[in-house]
Amino acid sequence: MRRKTWDEITVNEEQNKEQNIEPNRETAAAVADNPQAEAIVPVEASNTAEELEKVKAERDALLDRVARLQAEFDNARKREARERNDFREFALANTVEQFLPVLDNFQLALKSTGSAEQLRTGVELIVKQMEEVLRSLNVQPVETVGAVFDPRVHEALEMVERPDLPDHQVFEEVRRGYKIKERLLRPALVRVVDNPQQKEA
Repeated sequence: MRRKTWDEITVNEEQNKEQNIEPNRETAAAVADNPQAEAIVPVEASNTAEELEKVKAERDALLDRVARLQAEFDNARKREARERNDFREFALANTVEQFLPVLDNFQLALKSTGSAEQLRTGVELIVKQMEEVLRSLNVQPVETVGAVFDPRVHEALEMVERPDLPDHQVFEEVRRGYKIKERLLRPALVRVVDNPQQKEA
């Protein structure tokens, strides 16, 4: 019996595909036994392997890029935290430096052997010096005496009945309050007028 050539097998396979006929296993085995026959390499399998290698290479490149971006992000976050801490320390040092002369004057006042009046005058000068430092730092006192009580910036120590003053007016400052621009550092502790005559009216 004559063996089929490669061309005949290919033609038969094409016809079988068109007619939905399964390939002849004996024919395939005969071709496999023939050392003269060329190796059959499916084109689709070859393309799939190449695409798989390409996808793997792209995946490896993306993973490497993600790792690099993560490292850069971590470094940037650490650098930003370090710079923020350095800035805070610099601002604190600058602030403390402005208060050192005030502290020096307090220490000189404690060592003073002058009269009580001289000591009082010296302390008043130190207080003015302290207020100047606070002004240079944009720290302003909260308005109190004569102002209408404002719970946003005032803390009422007590209400005192005063028929000679407007109701809810601050008439005494017990402890000064401070703010930086619009930010309240601490409220002013005050005594507030309670005028029953104005309430009745």
